[in-house]
Parts: sequence; structure tokens; C-alpha cells
Amino acid sequence: MSKSILDNLLGSRVRVKLLKLLYRQHPAALPMSELAVRVQEPSFIVRREVLLLQDIKLIRKVRSAKAGQDRYGLNEEFDFFVELRDLILKPSPVETARLIKRINALGRVKLAVVAGIFVSQPDDTTYETPADLFIVGDDIDRGKLPKFLKSLEADMGTEIRFGVMEKDEFKYRYEMFDRFLRVLLEGPHRKIINKLDM
Repeated sequence: MSKSILDNLLGSRVRVKLLKLLYRQHPAALPMSELAVRVQEPSFIVRREVLLLQDIKLIRKVRSAKAGQDRYGLNEEFDFFVELRDLILKPSPVETARLIKRINALGRVKLAVVAGIFVSQPDDTTYETPADLFIVGDDIDRGKLPKFLKSLEADMGTEIRFGVMEKDEFKYRYEMFDRFLRVLLEGPHRKIINKLDM
């Protein structure tokens, strides 16, 4: 993929969020209003990004006769469709560092495990994890969790399966070979915060 095309595609944070959403929802096409809501960005910015991506033929407009409004989805005929998907959906080190900082802001986090959409390939459906993000800690501010999750879902372009436990409960369930923990920790995962020496 040439550098100018890559710069054009990944030149803005909103564009990356939009592409993540569209790749995760593919082959579905979504109306402009839903795109703006799902990526949690102003409509005029989302419209500008959609039109830019439509100009280079990565996004196609689909007229819905039943709904009476235009919908936008990805164009599989785009030359670098698969390569771009793999690049867009793979978390970067910068995204991981930002996620760690946001998780630590929730409380005294002892363990944070990412799985599912954070570690699997887009076409990999061989393993079903019980959670995409699992956090163990004390004094976790449960009031911050809904906003954190909503923002994370907008960044990732899909719903996040999420679990949280206090340290004592986690230790008890871990020692009891709890099925949820066993399936999560035996499958593909990464510990992005690990103060429990696991």
C-alpha cells in the first residue's frame, strides 16, 4: 500500500474509528446518523470523513428504498480491502498504552486481561471468549464504568464484552477453577496490567 494512500486513509482519529466500525459491521451498511452516534463524534465531521472515503472508493453509498435514507458500507472491490482491514483492526502500541491509562483511572487495578476483539484476527471465529476485557481491582469506580465502556466501544467499533471483579473474589474463584476464568485465561489473551504475578 503506498504511503500517500495510507496517510490519506489513516490521517484522522475519527476516520480510524469510522473504519473500525464499518469493518466490524461489514457487510452491513449504516445511515449517516447511526455512524455519528456509534463513533461518538459530531455529525458534520463524520459526514466529511465518509465523503472523503467515498471519493477514494473505500465506502459505497447504498440507497435503501424501504428506509428512505442513504446507508454507507465498505466497498469490497477496494484494492487494499483485506490489508487495510488487518491494519485497522489490529490494536497499535499507542492504543494499548492509552487503554492501560484509561483502565488505571478506574481504581486500584491489579489485573487487566484483553481477549476476543483485542487479540483475535478479524476472520477468526474458532474461539469464543467470555469477555473482551476483564479487570480485577479494588475500589473500582463503578460510576465511571458506563462512560468508559461507551467510549471504548466507540473506539473499537463494536460492543465490548466486559467483566470486573474485586481482588478477593478473583482469587477465590481462580482457586476454585471457576469456568469463566478458566475459559478466559486458557484461550488467546494478553495481560496488559499484571500486578498479581500471574
